Amino acid sequence: MKTTYIKTLVMIALIAVFSCNEPRTVVTDIVHPDGSVTRRIEIKNSENNFPMSDLQVPFDDTWIIKDSLEIGRNGDTTFVKRAEKLFENVTLLNETYRTDKGVNRGVNRHAKFTKRFKWFNTEYRFEESVDKLISFGYPLSDFLNKQELDFFYSPASLNDYRKSGPDSLKYKALEDTTNKKTDIWLYKNVVSEWIGLFSGLVGNRAGKDLTYESLKSKEDLFLKIVKENDNKFDSLWGTGQILREFIGEKNAVSYKTEADSAMKIMEKTMFIDFKGYSQCITMPGRLMSTNGFPDSTHMLLWPVNSDYFVSEPYSMWAESKTTNTWAWAVTGLFLAFVAAGLILKTVRK
Repeated sequence: MKTTYIKTLVMIALIAVFSCNEPRTVVTDIVHPDGSVTRRIEIKNSENNFPMSDLQVPFDDTWIIKDSLEIGRNGDTTFVKRAEKLFENVTLLNETYRTDKGVNRGVNRHAKFTKRFKWFNTEYRFEESVDKLISFGYPLSDFLNKQELDFFYSPASLNDYRKSGPDSLKYKALEDTTNKKTDIWLYKNVVSEWIGLFSGLVGNRAGKDLTYESLKSKEDLFLKIVKENDNKFDSLWGTGQILREFIGEKNAVSYKTEADSAMKIMEKTMFIDFKGYSQCITMPGRLMSTNGFPDSTHMLLWPVNSDYFVSEPYSMWAESKTTNTWAWAVTGLFLAFVAAGLILKTVRK
């Protein structure tokens, strides 16, 4: 079996969103009151090279596409590709994800729009979601407290600002503890996902020894074995030593094929080659609630990293409302009519 060290996998999962040579992509969804969405995509690259197979978010020749370049203060050139399209509804927007042939095509992404009429106001909710990668993982909230979760999900630019501000020591310490706890979380997910996949492949053939419940009861033992042998995990797994230590000699020999298959599936699904980007949303009317981060232009911003949807769906949502002026006018006229009727009735008496 050819696998990689667990520690290397963890490090890959924690790499920053963009490397210097990858396109930097910002997706902006402008939500309209009728449920239509104008999507704008801006891609910047140090090279004039935008192959469709490398795009983080899909678009095609039905979009309005413009190319330009920007010259920085130091004379460096940035090539920019912008694409825009109006979608009549989120169903059509989701169709672009379904037919995506770009680099992130293996991840399930979808948008949802709801609208509620409440006479005086109309409320809107728009959501972009990414489905989770694994089935047997742990929620990150089991490992990070509220402050650490906020730091983990915050845009890199915001965290960089925090670490250079007056509370820099506090945020540098917060970053350190968050990274350490996140490492543990990823290790636990690796072990838990393998156990779930392996027990499913084995089924009832091994009796009670290799049921999901039995293996989960020994999960901490497996985690300890993995972490202690991290630097030589590849060779020890290949020889079956780690497996024998966890499930015993007889089971390790009988179910080596299933164990290797579960490891390959886990690696393929959990450690995908996902290229991150930034998601922006603007809502109709007045913003009421969101889990996003307003940027300098008051637009809502979310980073989209594979770390965020390992074991839980990643949801980027915003809620807003508009005032129904006509409803206030109709209500006012109605109340005025009722008041006039009461006054007239009183006068006649």
